[in-house]
Order: sequence, then structure tokens, then C-alpha cells
Amino acid sequence: MSNVAVLHPNEGRHGEKGTIMRLAEIFERVVGADAPVRFRAYDGSTAGDPNSDVAIIVRTPVAVNYLAQAPGALGLTRAYVAGHIDVEGDMYTALKHMSDVAFNEGNRLSPLELARIAKSVGWVKFVNRVAPPPQEVRRTRLFGRGSRHSKGRDAEVIQHHYDVSNAFYELVLGPSMTYTCAVFDTEDSTLEDAQYRKHDLVARKLGLGEGMRLLDVGCGWGGMVVHAAREYGVRALGVTLSKEQAEWAQKNIAQCGLSDLAEVRHMDYRDVPDGIYDRISSIGLTEHIGERNLPGYFSGLYDKLKPGGRLLNHCITRPHNDVPPMTPNGVINRYVFPDGELEGPGRLQTEMNQAGFEIRHQENLREHYSLTLRGWCDNLERNWDAAVAEVGQGTARVWRLYMAGCVLGFERNVVQLHQILGVKLDGTAAHMPLRPSFA
Repeated sequence: MSNVAVLHPNEGRHGEKGTIMRLAEIFERVVGADAPVRFRAYDGSTAGDPNSDVAIIVRTPVAVNYLAQAPGALGLTRAYVAGHIDVEGDMYTALKHMSDVAFNEGNRLSPLELARIAKSVGWVKFVNRVAPPPQEVRRTRLFGRGSRHSKGRDAEVIQHHYDVSNAFYELVLGPSMTYTCAVFDTEDSTLEDAQYRKHDLVARKLGLGEGMRLLDVGCGWGGMVVHAAREYGVRALGVTLSKEQAEWAQKNIAQCGLSDLAEVRHMDYRDVPDGIYDRISSIGLTEHIGERNLPGYFSGLYDKLKPGGRLLNHCITRPHNDVPPMTPNGVINRYVFPDGELEGPGRLQTEMNQAGFEIRHQENLREHYSLTLRGWCDNLERNWDAAVAEVGQGTARVWRLYMAGCVLGFERNVVQLHQILGVKLDGTAAHMPLRPSFA
């Protein structure tokens, strides 16, 4: 570790033996001397494994301001998004290495050690306070749009995440423009093939057939709507709260020559008329519904189905309900999915059942989402310069960090992805085959 130490201007020396800790020394005390990454700071100090393929660079004292104001993941995210911390090498590898260190019991600091570190950098709590980067959602702005999961506030939340830029999403998602978990036949399957496979799996679980009427709530850029119309001759309506998604989808439907069968509307799912659909798909919407709204959500979908109709609900879940939910002030809620809420699969099945659905099938596609996210990460890195030109360095950094972190989350069973199939019985008839026709 380097012996260079730099003082903040106009600040006296303090700490052990009257000196300020170098940042590399603090890094070593927090994560251990054998951290599997390289570390370099603006004060000239270095630490970690000099041969590691990833490096963490603290470029300016503002990074320390952020960490002092919000210790932990939020402060690190702010510093990285704002460009005061950089990661050299693969982001997923860096997060994996640092996560391994963070969960190592041997690296836990005593209260006395934490107090010494806090004292060493304490000046930044009182001078040079810095605002979060503009990519962070201000809670006060959302509160002004109504109560959590009201129509106005949901529209604001969806705009924050999905109306970033259609061109940016094309760079990240690829030609399918599908922003939900794909289904891979093998780990070597292409992302495009896996997204086709996902749409077809949903179609086969629903038992789509020519002339049926499909409603796809939270339809994104219309991938499921187009697939149902093109491959099964289904009359499909998709609804989304994102105006940019709806405009892109309608143009794509026209280009595909499917305007007589498919349509995407800029509409809240709660405003769709009841009682005219043979099948409903909900792919990636439930995460935005909220726990207290689940009964009304599933009851509303139930009412929109004809007797004998089916619902396929596809969404990110918690492994079980006693796992803490997404925190309103956490990184994901502040930067990616404001007001997002995840439930355990048992809770979702219970709510579907309470709404009247008979549960016919459920499966966990957790590993498939890791592979999907890896594909998106690869797309972003390959198109990095174009992505930055489209949305700016800060937003591109949010996506790089969030998607790489999600790969790790699905790999480590922090989050899962469940598809749950329910039937609205026709009297006592489910109109299901004796054995599933889907694999």
C-alpha cells in the first residue's frame, strides 16, 4: 500500500498518532487486506490485489462526501453514477468480488474501529455537502403525484424508467425489444431466440388459438402482442403506461403488417373494459402493483376474462415472504424502479386463488433471468459509446450497475422469477388438457 496521504485544505490532522487515514487504509480495514480487487484513490494510496482484473478508483474527494452522507450501497451508487468512483474491468466481476468480501464474517469491524474511521473522514459530513445525481428520484416529487400506486403516481414512475429513450432500449435489449426474462433452451442460446421461446411458452401455457382475444397488461413494446398475432392468429390488445412504448409498438405492428390483429394503447390496465377476453398475459407488471393492491389487481383481471379463460402472471418475486421487501429508500427504488414491490410466489398464488382463479401451473425461471441480464449487459458494453451519446454518462452508469447487480441477485437467489397460470373456471370445467402441452 502506498505511503501517500493527502489532507483536505484548511483541515488539521487527526486520528491515530495525529494523522488522517489514507483512503487505501480505510479500504483495507473495511474489506480486509486481501480484497480480490485493485484499489486506487485520488490521494495516491493503493490497496488490494495488484493483479486483479478489476479495479475500483476513487477519483475525487466528492466520493467520500457521498459515502459520509449515505454510508453503504446508496453512497457508493451516488458516487459511481456521478463519476467520482470508477470501476475498471467487468462490473459484474467487481460486484461479485466485493460482495464476497462484504459477506465475509472475518471482515466485520468492531464499533471502535468504525468510530475511528468515521472520525478520520468526519469533516466531509459538515463541509462540501453534495446533492444526489439527477438520475436519483426525489421522494418529494413522487409524493406530489398522489398516494403510492395511484394512477397519477404510477404514470410518473413508469415514465421515469421506461421513457428513458426507445433508441437506448434498442441498444440494450436488442431487436426483440423485450424487457422481461427470456427462456433459454441452453446457456448458449441467443438472447433473441430465448425471447421468442419465452413468448411462445406464454402462448402455449395460455393455449392460444386463432380467433381468440388476448389482453396483455403492461405490454412494454408489444413483443407478446406481436407474437400472439403473428404466430397464433390471435386478436391481441396490449396496454402500457409508457407513451413512448405505445408509440414504438404501434409503428412496429404496422411494419409487421399486423394492424388488423394487434394493437397497443397508452392506457392504465385498470381502465381496460371488463369481460371480453379469452386470455390475459401479465409479463413484468406485478412488480409495479404494490402489496395492498394485489387483491384488486387479480380480481380486475378475473373480471375481464370469459369463463374458461386463463391468466399467465410472470413477474420477479422474493424467495419467500419473510425476506425483507424492497426498501422505499433503497438504491433500486431511488434509481431504477420507484415504488417497486416484490412478493413471494406463495403470496401471489394465494391472491390469485382468492380472486377466483384455479392455479394450474407454477414454475421458477430464476436462472433464466441471470442469463437474460447477461445478454443485456453484453449489449450495453458493446454499444457503450452510443448509449452514452443517447442518454448521458450518468444514466448509462445506472444501467450498467443495476443490471450487473441483478445478475448477481438472481444467481444468489436473492430474487426469483415466477410464472403462475390460473384458470377462471367455466362452472367446474377448467378446459385444460389432462397433461400440460408445454415444456
